[in-house]
Amino acid sequence: MGSSYFVNPVIFIIDTVFALYILAIMLRFLLQWVNADFYNPISQFLVKITHPPLKLLRRAIPSIGRIDTASIVFMLVLQMLAGFLIFTMKGAVTPIGALFVWALAELLTLLINLYVFAILIQVIVSWVNPGTYNPGVSLIYNLTEPMLRVVRNILPPMGGIDLSALVVLIGLQLIKMVLLPPLIQAIEILS
Repeated sequence: MGSSYFVNPVIFIIDTVFALYILAIMLRFLLQWVNADFYNPISQFLVKITHPPLKLLRRAIPSIGRIDTASIVFMLVLQMLAGFLIFTMKGAVTPIGALFVWALAELLTLLINLYVFAILIQVIVSWVNPGTYNPGVSLIYNLTEPMLRVVRNILPPMGGIDLSALVVLIGLQLIKMVLLPPLIQAIEILS
C-alpha cells in the first residue's frame, strides 16, 4: 500500500501541471490565430510563460503560413510526455503510436472543451453584465466570435434572439462524438 498510495496524487499533479501549461500554449496559439489583442494583460501573460521554449522550437520548426507549427508540435510532445509519465506510473507500457493517438485525442478534447466553456462564459456574461469591458471577456469574445459570426451569417434572424451560440455548442458536441471514438478505437488497436 505504501508506494501505490501516493501514485494517484502524483498522477494528479503531473496531469494538472501539464494540462495547465498545454492550455496556455493552446490559448496563445488560438489567440494568435484570431489576431486577438496582443497587449491584453492575459495575452502578455500567455506570451511570457510560453515564449522561451517556443522561441527555441521556432528555430527548428518554421510556421506554415499563419499556422504556428512550433506550438502544435510542442503541445503534442508535452501531451505525449504527460501520457508516458502517467501510463508508466500506472504500470502500463504504451507503444509510441498509441501514445501519439492518445495525445491527439486529448488535445482535441481540450480544444473542444475550451471553446464550449468560452462560449458558455460569453453567453452568461452577455446576460448578466453586457457591455462592460474585462480583459478576459475581451479575449473570449475574440476567440469565439469568428465561429459565431459564421453561424450568424447562415441563420436568419429569429426575432432578436441569437441562437448562434446554441448551434455552435451543438456542433462542437457532434464533432466530439464523431471524431473521438475512432481515435479511442485506434488507441486500443495500437496498444
